[in-house]
Amino acid sequence: MIRSRLHARRARRTAIIIAVSVLGGLAGAGFARLSDGAMKAHAALYAAAKWPTLLLLPLGFALAAWVTRRYAPESAGSGIPQVIAAAEARWHGRWGGQRVTLRTAAWKVVLAAWLYVCGASIGREGPSVQVVAGIVRSLTRGLKGGPGRRALILAGGAAGVAAAFNTPIAGVVFAVEELAKGFEKRTHTTVILVVVVAGFTSYAVQGDYAYFGLGSGEVTLTASWLLAPLIGVVGGLAGGLFARGVAFFTGPDPNPVTRWRQAHPVVFAGLCGLVAAVVAVASGGLTFGAGYDEAKSLLQDHPGRGFAFAVWKFLANLAAAVCGAPGGIFSPSLATGAGIGAAFARAGFAIAGRDAVVLGMSAYLSGVVQAPLTSAVILMEMTREPGLVGPLMLAALTARWASGWIMPEPLYHLLSRSWRPKPQG
Repeated sequence: MIRSRLHARRARRTAIIIAVSVLGGLAGAGFARLSDGAMKAHAALYAAAKWPTLLLLPLGFALAAWVTRRYAPESAGSGIPQVIAAAEARWHGRWGGQRVTLRTAAWKVVLAAWLYVCGASIGREGPSVQVVAGIVRSLTRGLKGGPGRRALILAGGAAGVAAAFNTPIAGVVFAVEELAKGFEKRTHTTVILVVVVAGFTSYAVQGDYAYFGLGSGEVTLTASWLLAPLIGVVGGLAGGLFARGVAFFTGPDPNPVTRWRQAHPVVFAGLCGLVAAVVAVASGGLTFGAGYDEAKSLLQDHPGRGFAFAVWKFLANLAAAVCGAPGGIFSPSLATGAGIGAAFARAGFAIAGRDAVVLGMSAYLSGVVQAPLTSAVILMEMTREPGLVGPLMLAALTARWASGWIMPEPLYHLLSRSWRPKPQG
């Protein structure tokens, strides 16, 4: 009798987790579609009225920063540092803050969509981590037994990555490598369950697609193996510089700039928007939005401006990342890395072609977030290039090593210190 009750309770608990995971997957897919629609709206505005639309960047950044501080301060930035802090720290009181709640998730979606309409160079993947973690944690509160608070938060964050990129394996890897830095067996099981269900739901809504399309030619493995460490060093150093810039402007360690930013947050955000507008003009309008189209173009053997595009995208993403409003760095990092890879393909390494672009994306992303396994797996799942497994891992690991010269502590974990509860007493 007691055993049957325990089995029934366990079955109900699992059913609730699965149902919530479905909602998380739907939310991730819906956020993706909303983001795409917002970027299309900006493109239409820019085509109709170029200069007035450029004014949306400083004005929109300032408004988003004000709304964020006034109504949802814990929705600022990527959202991944908040999830890490929420998973690691003990909460005080009923919530211990709004880091992973439905309210913060709702504001995150609305403000990120607004910034897309303004033309901000942000990604939706980091915000998706916080949004889905908030949904999973909020709707599973009160469950007795089974996975604990930390496991559910980590599982929700991993499902956010899976739903945003349509890459379930990368979601699991991200949870282990970046969110948790290693955790207990029960957490592994919960992560896999939530990611699989949320990823399947997202797949049912969005269909079976490769994020940047299928490969167009045979992999030149020799050239890729030779280029991987070189691209890894360059991408890692560039990614480390970006991470150092974000930490300098928004990190927990005070300096004159962070003190001025905290005293004048709306003005600072407006200045960031002005920088983004100037960069957009200088790049010919290539730096708006997440960078999907530009990266896809580079992958399809249309190298565009290569290194110049990488520089402009680097600056546009940095301006958006430090403005104090919601917005991620994953997709813009992939676009910046694509520019770096394209520069190699044009500088006498044309034999590598598309492979150099893929390696550049993995290397730069690994340099920014210092999660080489996640970076390599994301690119493998998105581009469906199984022949590049070895070179991708080599480029990502080299980039992680090179990035460490500039940024000794991984960016998300450094930023998470700002979101941990202050010591009591």
